[in-house]
Amino acid sequence: MSKKKVVIGMSGGVDSSVAAWMLKEQGYDVVGLFMKNWEDDDDSEYCSTRQDWIDAASVADVIGVDIEAVNFASEYKDRVFADFLREYQAGRTPNPDVLCNAEIKFKAFLDHAMHLGADLIATGHYARVRQNGDKFELLKAVDHTKDQSYFLHRLNQAQLSKTLFPLGEIPKTEVRQIAEKLKLPNAAKKDSTGICFIGERPFREFLNRYLSYKPGPMKTDDGKTVGEHVGLSFYTLGQRKGIGVGGMKAYKNPDGSSDAWYVARKDVASNTLYIVQGHEHPWLLSSDLRADQASWIAGEAPSPRAMAAKTRYRQADVACEIAPEGDSDFALKFMDAQWAVTPGQSAVLYDGDVCLGGGIIDSSTFPRGQV
Repeated sequence: MSKKKVVIGMSGGVDSSVAAWMLKEQGYDVVGLFMKNWEDDDDSEYCSTRQDWIDAASVADVIGVDIEAVNFASEYKDRVFADFLREYQAGRTPNPDVLCNAEIKFKAFLDHAMHLGADLIATGHYARVRQNGDKFELLKAVDHTKDQSYFLHRLNQAQLSKTLFPLGEIPKTEVRQIAEKLKLPNAAKKDSTGICFIGERPFREFLNRYLSYKPGPMKTDDGKTVGEHVGLSFYTLGQRKGIGVGGMKAYKNPDGSSDAWYVARKDVASNTLYIVQGHEHPWLLSSDLRADQASWIAGEAPSPRAMAAKTRYRQADVACEIAPEGDSDFALKFMDAQWAVTPGQSAVLYDGDVCLGGGIIDSSTFPRGQV
């Protein structure tokens, strides 16, 4: 019986490198695929595609698997980056990693892998897939501190049925140890951060090249104009640093101290940015939210009931109740008001370790009695 062929996305990072080795150890016929998805200013200090390709090819040589490169730059620009810019232009704060996974890593990449004769695909994500009867479930990684199911919540049954996540069962510390033991050339390479496939770069400077923007008034919650913002696209709800009010006279606490200022609202119609003082200001708290563009892993919305949600990555699960509203919208009501619920980010639902899916936050409301 011939081995099952697995095509794994190899980025040049430690996670996908160790995942490729694990698959080979498990007896699969492994082929690496390096995706090039960004070409603008690829020679700059912020885009390391060339070095990443060298690292991926070097690792493939060490562990003994074939690797090839594929260019998805046009698909990325059309399916992910264009939406990313539209959202920012509309004053929202999108999460490109969510769309990148759904449209590139588990669509364009999956299609290409199938053309190469793959039985399955794999990535270095920290998550798990479990078959339950005739359904496939997406589960959190065993290492909850590295769990990436939040970014994978738009995957569907067809995609999950073809996907392996080798790192889902082991902690990140063990991944580093394996890389060092194997003497992989990238064993000490830092984990990548920043925009999916675009890398780490000065964000405002980067957006400046693609968006039209217009300065406008910056006001406090009592309507007082206290400055000028540089363009609504460059701010996100809950933002504290880089607002530009460092020297502004603040309201004093009884002990003489003053609380920090936070971005609390964006009024796109009037091009006004509202800031408030204090982390627990009512304008920063939401008792419920509405989301659209819902995507459910089981293929249908969960029944109305109590469950848990994340409204941003790196957030602990919070208790909530869901009320589906048609095919693609839903509302969430939180047991405890949530901080800086941000339009454009994803609201992702969980039942224990099982990720149910989610949607894009459209709006939220303040706790009763707070305006």
